[in-house]
Amino acid sequence: MCGRTACSLAADNLRRACAYRDRRGQHRQPEWVRGDRYQPSYNKGPQSSSPVLLSRRHLHQDADSSERVLMDMRWGLVPSWFKQDNPSKLQFNTSNCRSDTMLSKSSYKGALLKGKRCVVLADGFYEWQQQSGGKQPYFIYFPQTKDAMDKGMEGDEEWKGWRLLTMAGIFDCWEPPAGGEMLYTYTIITVDASKDVSFIHHRQVRAYKGVAGMPAILDGDEAIRKWLDFAEVPTQEAVKLIQPTENIVFHPVSTFVNNIRNNTPECVAPIELGAKKEVKATPSNKVMLGWLKSSQEGSPQKKENDLPKWTSQFIRNPSPKKTSADVLQQWLGKQGQPAAKKRKA
Repeated sequence: MCGRTACSLAADNLRRACAYRDRRGQHRQPEWVRGDRYQPSYNKGPQSSSPVLLSRRHLHQDADSSERVLMDMRWGLVPSWFKQDNPSKLQFNTSNCRSDTMLSKSSYKGALLKGKRCVVLADGFYEWQQQSGGKQPYFIYFPQTKDAMDKGMEGDEEWKGWRLLTMAGIFDCWEPPAGGEMLYTYTIITVDASKDVSFIHHRQVRAYKGVAGMPAILDGDEAIRKWLDFAEVPTQEAVKLIQPTENIVFHPVSTFVNNIRNNTPECVAPIELGAKKEVKATPSNKVMLGWLKSSQEGSPQKKENDLPKWTSQFIRNPSPKKTSADVLQQWLGKQGQPAAKKRKA
């Protein structure tokens, strides 16, 4: 399943990171819809809000369906047919949607057949491995280029920073029975865990019970285009994109992330597993270090007012002794095996 993500880029950088070419080949950046509601976070869970991409035609019927917009939506789909006055009264969990039942369950079928497809954006997601002493969290994300950073030059047309993880989702729009503002919500489609992360999540070797192993990741702009352009790509064609991917890397992180109230770079910082295991600096680790350092300068931890409202009241001041970048720098200074890697089949 996918129950926790991180998305720490500022709103303007999110636009730049989501640049694309429209049907005419024109380079564009998606415009924000209600962008003032977006709040970066290293620790997002269901019922919080996250940025998603969707076709502009969902909001403007005369728009080109290849044009994209960014919108902050609540995680946990509320079907448009839900009749009660409070969406929190929904009796079942809709944060994830299994790929093998999304065309049969009423919560998702209607929205999916109407083309309400979206792409959920994140730096990466967390997964927990069951161990004898408890659960060990891992952070899972796209491989990064060696010069990737949280921020690029403002004048650069091409984004050279962190490559966002792009997950296939379904959204819906719920209107309160008594009237009021429309509520946009989404669910993340899940598939069997890929071989690379199967050791973390063993769901794929068991009979289908509960939810599937990992989010359905759309790798590359062509896959994103097909998933979003509902006017040109019918549902039955689009669902063929929903497959496990091997193009991911991961590293263990601190159990600090277990508490959803914690929202600092420490959530994503790599750690060393085992007192005797030594690690060394690798291109992937250096990318993470640069990303964390720049993140501490300009994202969620800098100002409490910039934190999501549902977490800001719980955030404690960081320890004056060590920052997450300090901890990571010390970790990178040792010699041994890399923590961020792809597991061989």
